[in-house]
Amino acid sequence: MAATSPTGPPVKKIALFVDVQNLYYTVRQAHGCHFNYAALWAHVGAAGEIAEAYAYAIDRGDAKQQQFQQILRNLGFTVKLKPYIQRADGSAKGDWDVGICIDVLDAAPRVDEVVLASGDGDFDLLLDKLRSAHGVASTVYGVPGLTANSLIRAADRYVPVEGSLLLKH
Repeated sequence: MAATSPTGPPVKKIALFVDVQNLYYTVRQAHGCHFNYAALWAHVGAAGEIAEAYAYAIDRGDAKQQQFQQILRNLGFTVKLKPYIQRADGSAKGDWDVGICIDVLDAAPRVDEVVLASGDGDFDLLLDKLRSAHGVASTVYGVPGLTANSLIRAADRYVPVEGSLLLKH
């Protein structure tokens, strides 16, 4: 699957998937700041060619959020949006888990590795399937203490969200 480099070994093809809501809330809770998407892009890009990259977010329609989404697009992400739904009982809905799973499985035949930036334990079965059915390696970026242990165990590699991956004010 890896493309051949003109000067040497093949270049690993990577698909990057970012659960924006999960990162926003876990980084804010653990570190009191924001996630550094440019640093993530550089970190992942240093390991190979980012062949595809998706950021999954909830669309509330406000200008600040639209500006943030444009920053993600400028980095190279395809931004996928779902409308924010406020239910009559006061609860809210805006979950991309199924969409992320479908896109990861669609990308699997085209890449050597999947990078998932999320701490959501619901993705552990996805990573197991990725390895068993497609032979694709996985890396998880997640906030220490707020990333499900089952997700960490399912990944081939776990990278804690800390240091340069944080935007400190």
